[in-house]
Amino acid sequence: MTRDSLIATTHKPAALGEVRRAIDRFRRGDPVVIAHQGGLVLAFAAETLVEPTLVEAQGLVQELLLVTTGYRASALGLGASPSQPAIIRLPRRPTLSQIRAVTDPTTLAGQVAPIGTVQTDDDAHRPFVTASITLTKLAGLMPASVIGDIAAPPPGVPVVTSSDIIDFSQNSARWLDRVAEARMPLAASEKTHIVAFRPYDGGPEALAIVIGEYDVAEPVLTRIHSACFTGDLLGSLRCDCGDQLRGAIEIIAASGGGVVVYLPQEGRGIGLVNKLRAYALQDSGLDTFDANQHLGFQPDERSYAMAGEILRQLGISRIRLLTNNPEKIDAIASLGCEVVERVPLAFDANPHNRNYLLAKARRSSHNF
Repeated sequence: MTRDSLIATTHKPAALGEVRRAIDRFRRGDPVVIAHQGGLVLAFAAETLVEPTLVEAQGLVQELLLVTTGYRASALGLGASPSQPAIIRLPRRPTLSQIRAVTDPTTLAGQVAPIGTVQTDDDAHRPFVTASITLTKLAGLMPASVIGDIAAPPPGVPVVTSSDIIDFSQNSARWLDRVAEARMPLAASEKTHIVAFRPYDGGPEALAIVIGEYDVAEPVLTRIHSACFTGDLLGSLRCDCGDQLRGAIEIIAASGGGVVVYLPQEGRGIGLVNKLRAYALQDSGLDTFDANQHLGFQPDERSYAMAGEILRQLGISRIRLLTNNPEKIDAIASLGCEVVERVPLAFDANPHNRNYLLAKARRSSHNF
């Protein structure tokens, strides 16, 4: 049986591509249709919505709803519960500025003029609500969308199911192609090679940095590292990510061998642009967790399913995990990879990241 036929028997691979195209359309400001058991909704990302598209949408649907997370609605003082999605019933002819006020990351509580009724009842838990918010997160945008019921898809607008959107991250992580491998001598270990893994849907690649030699019969020293452009590449002093990446490589090299799994999920999974927005909020006094929630995200949006699949393909089932984060240990263990030991990976604070490290220890039980 070929790989494609095997995938076809266990999952509908076309659905991954359909969701990926929907993500791209949201980033461009184009609509998608989300199919659910109750019918169809036309959906747009609120952040990238433009005036002509809004006017066109008003002619296609009877009522437009602004959907966002409970975190975002609560941060804006709209009376929502942080734990529940929020539906804002818009006026018949909402303006783009009214919608953009909700997606403007600098907007604070009390600065949004009343634009509609906030609803957090059972309607807010319907799959299409979660799906539309999930699409904005997958697109790296502010978590808010504009939706409306329609009878049939407009010409040229693709249809994707709510379940395929909600399950996308987990399903995408299951199907990784090992697409490239090369020797990559590093200062800490000349005997290093890098393996690239590409999701079947064509999303961003993840990497396995294989250092020295290891025996899969023994627990493998492993670092699972989420990408941090500012820390890893620029050497930002606002976080400890660069220190952790380079430190992990040095520790693994000194031990004889192991793996760094490098995942494309910047800013605890909210994306680089939103991370920069969170930094601006931190400069105003919020800590890293409150800043993420003010934008409308959970404190940590990361998934480690891709890491689990990479370790599986490398033949690794037992690891010694380089981390300070107890939640990461639980997440990896839930994927079927045994974490036999936590290996500390702590570095001295500096004046720019001291509050950040304190917040991680206080709010997320990080061990330093």
